[in-house]
Amino acid sequence: MKRVVVTGLGALTPIGNNVNDFWQALINGVSGAAPITKFDASKFKTRFACELKNFDPLTYIEKAEARRYDLYTQYALISVAEAVQNAGISFEELNRDRIGVIWGSGNGGIQTFQQQVMEFAQGDGTPRFNPFFIPKMIVDIASGIISIKYGLRGVNFTTVSACATSNTAIIDAFNYIKWGKADMIITGGSEAAINETGVGGFNAAKALSTNNEEAATASRPFDITRDGFVMGEGAGAIILEELECAKRRGAPIIAEIVGGGMAGDAYHLTGTHPEGEGARLGMLAALEDAGIGPEAIDYLNTHATSTQQGDLSELRAAERVFGAGTALNISATKSMTGHLLGAAGAVEAIACIKAVQLNMVPPTINSTEIEPAFKDLFNLTLHKAQQKEVNYAMSNTFGFGGHIATSVFKKYAE
Repeated sequence: MKRVVVTGLGALTPIGNNVNDFWQALINGVSGAAPITKFDASKFKTRFACELKNFDPLTYIEKAEARRYDLYTQYALISVAEAVQNAGISFEELNRDRIGVIWGSGNGGIQTFQQQVMEFAQGDGTPRFNPFFIPKMIVDIASGIISIKYGLRGVNFTTVSACATSNTAIIDAFNYIKWGKADMIITGGSEAAINETGVGGFNAAKALSTNNEEAATASRPFDITRDGFVMGEGAGAIILEELECAKRRGAPIIAEIVGGGMAGDAYHLTGTHPEGEGARLGMLAALEDAGIGPEAIDYLNTHATSTQQGDLSELRAAERVFGAGTALNISATKSMTGHLLGAAGAVEAIACIKAVQLNMVPPTINSTEIEPAFKDLFNLTLHKAQQKEVNYAMSNTFGFGGHIATSVFKKYAE
């Protein structure tokens, strides 16, 4: 099996529009939650979210090009451009038949879908759909556009596993390279669902926090007062590369990916198994793939969305895998970024990679009244980042439908 390394990162998040700004905000405990500005949310149960800040896509993309792409594709292209630049890639000098794209999104062009259908519904019944409607909306188009932009002719597809989506994409990319079917894959995910349809739909499912009076601190994983997740938007891009390929071109090797585990809760449409059975299986599968025991993990970035059942089931699964009294650090970075849905796994993988690279564990903010059963069981890295040797980091993501995806990153060594 081939070794697979990380050589480039790109991030577009509610707390930073590039990797460095994102990481600095993360370790400084900055909340990205604020009142919604993208539409009039005054009649909605939830009136706040984690939107991108000071962001104009036309700073990165030509106006004519931007008009052809939904926001989720724009976010993808911008984060990928940063990752490609940071990786020092000159595609003309590489075999592009062996470079692929595996990109994820849970909702795809939901903004385009909403706009086009509403315009039709408000008209006289005459269909006047934009010729770009379908290409802008479909969930696989970002992967295709990335491939076209850089002329990449290797494996190309999109994963969809709800909020586990981009972690699933990362694991798939890891496996394709590990099996020798690609030299390099651009992977990650993007999401742009802060609109009437996205917020209204998740409100109807009773998934979102409605703590409008305390928006900045509403995402409070593990806290007994949590009342739902805070929606976020953005993208995370990761360049995965076969080790020898990376070494030949003198690539900057940031970390190594060594394990990926996937499982199913097989329990409920939207809820997680009370004892975290799927989460337990996913973590164990990732450890087995990495060839390590649970004691090797120094940092666990939890899915922890700030929902009542989800947070508890994940902590129960962690207790079953790692035991009590472990030296493991756990944190929930959604307390700062909100929940980026299909892009969450990629952004949180970047948090894990930076933790491994810089020996720093980002905090869990906003959480003050921890669930009594777990208050003293784990180091939840509350309120402040913690300096610590991080040789292995694990990232959990779970999605509606019971989808489980867990990845493991390690410090690179020859």
